[in-house]
Amino acid sequence: MMPTLPLLLSSLRSVRPARPGGTAASPGGPSRLRRLGAAAALAAATLAGTGVVPPAQAAEPVPLRLIAFNDFHGNLEAAQLNLVLADPAAPGRTLRVPVGGAAALAGLVTRLRDGAPNALLLSSGDLIGAAPLISTLFHHESTIDLMNRIGLDLNAAGNHEFDAGIDELRRLYAGGCAAPTAQAAVTSCAMGPWTGARFPLLAANVLGRGGRPALAPYVVRQVQGIPVGFIGAVTRSTPSIVVPSGVAGLRFVDEAQAINRSAAELRRRGVRALVAVVHEGGEVGPPGRRADWNDETCPQREGPVFEMARQLDRAVGVVFSAHTHQGYRCVIDGRVVIQATSYGRGVSVVDLALDPATRALIPARTRSINLPVLNEATDADPAARLRERIAAGAPEPYAAVLRVTRPDPAIAERVAEYARIVAPKAGQPVGRIGGRFTRSAAPGAQGDSAAGRLVADAQLAATRDPARGGAQLALMNPGGIRTDLDCGPAPCEVSFGQAFSMQPFGNSLVVMTLSGAQLKALLESQQRGAMAEPSFLQPSAGLSYRWLAKAPAGERVQDLRLDGQPISPDQRLRVTVNSFLAEGGDGFVLLREGRERLGGLQDLDALIAHLKTGPAPQPQPRIAWVP
Repeated sequence: MMPTLPLLLSSLRSVRPARPGGTAASPGGPSRLRRLGAAAALAAATLAGTGVVPPAQAAEPVPLRLIAFNDFHGNLEAAQLNLVLADPAAPGRTLRVPVGGAAALAGLVTRLRDGAPNALLLSSGDLIGAAPLISTLFHHESTIDLMNRIGLDLNAAGNHEFDAGIDELRRLYAGGCAAPTAQAAVTSCAMGPWTGARFPLLAANVLGRGGRPALAPYVVRQVQGIPVGFIGAVTRSTPSIVVPSGVAGLRFVDEAQAINRSAAELRRRGVRALVAVVHEGGEVGPPGRRADWNDETCPQREGPVFEMARQLDRAVGVVFSAHTHQGYRCVIDGRVVIQATSYGRGVSVVDLALDPATRALIPARTRSINLPVLNEATDADPAARLRERIAAGAPEPYAAVLRVTRPDPAIAERVAEYARIVAPKAGQPVGRIGGRFTRSAAPGAQGDSAAGRLVADAQLAATRDPARGGAQLALMNPGGIRTDLDCGPAPCEVSFGQAFSMQPFGNSLVVMTLSGAQLKALLESQQRGAMAEPSFLQPSAGLSYRWLAKAPAGERVQDLRLDGQPISPDQRLRVTVNSFLAEGGDGFVLLREGRERLGGLQDLDALIAHLKTGPAPQPQPRIAWVP
């Protein structure tokens, strides 16, 4: 029997966007779109040929469900991922809930799609990079493969998409095997020929030669005959937070202005419903205590994405954000700005209504919520009834979805295939530790952490020998330390996979000469702006100082010492940093002035060598933070 025209049109929710390199504004999946369009035309012609007149239908709003996640970072396995959520059964108390994993994400997405006639799955950047071994080992082809299978419809570029440079990023999306790397363990095309991503990568504010877009600025999807435009953007700070060589030749311009230019172009083409997918974020809640991720008032919100949202074209009805790994759902001037934490632990769901007459969004009909990605570990303790307790705190129909969703078995098996390849390398013991190394500073303070001290000490030990640079101290950027090293009753064995997850970037070590005055200026630059939180470089053993938080700029670093002795302004110091910092990464541009440079081994190798000595956590901070 010939399907009816409305049924054919509603099926357009599954049409894929064009792959990177195609027309940016293409509705995507052109061959499938042509087939559906031809079938629809045939259905209409059949009705006309029989003399049957289709009944007049009221122009009801067209629903569109958008499901989004951000900062996935290749976390295909659930591992030890969790979320701290409010306990609906005990107001004022919280629950630590096991969440995450690609299979659990796929299961939740399937249920959410089943509950909507039109649905799209979005990622707002950092889908890859700074990832566990199960992604990095395969040049992140494993993550893209799983996203193809889950049915990701688009990804906005994040800063970590550029970690290996634009050429490698384009290869990953277009297909083809990567060239061999210095890391023998890293392999491309492990599952056969690599055919690339089946979803586009968007960034309206990344410009290449001649000021032309380096990536597709936007993509348009047809939803029951109504075009909806999705505009991507990445934080303009990208050049300062990735290896500069990775973004050579690219310009990262103002996000709001770039989005507005694309919005104006789309409106000229008749697209009235617009959504921004942006890898930039903010902070919500009192310092040190995050707010409820579904409190739309967003108390004490601050950050670039909220200022950006106020500048956007009014046709942009929703902003999916990222980058800060926070969960929030804010309504700013009637526009939803939403983020679902990170690592695939949560999803943002925004239900929209499209006006068939104007083809624009109907703001009053927009509904949104953040939901946890519950997994099999959620139900490991039946007595805790975690799934039911979390579901009880959600409104319908989302509560029903949380009660019944389970991990997708096909996706779980594909993840297991990759894990089997990784297992021999990941499980290899590389050392022992005498306690837990965490990335948190001392309670009630800021500064250095046990994990930061561990990595900095490892880098100093690896470069102290005169033949390797004669280092006297090492400094490590906290953002480069990606995980804690967990330990139960000490001592604990550490695997290659654990060490790799802590240091996944493959940076090399660089020893350089700085003067005492340059070192002090470098440490003073940890504070950028009176209101910003300082970004403390993690110091190696022997380096110590006091940080006066309320002192004027230039006077915050006091009593700077090395091995107990004051450091004089003209003192010559040999300092080790990773290659990312050496190029001015994280905004520490003063490190570009370092002289007498000597490159060395990789940061991961330095960490593994140090782990063989069986280090124990050193509880004494090296930065004395004075509030």
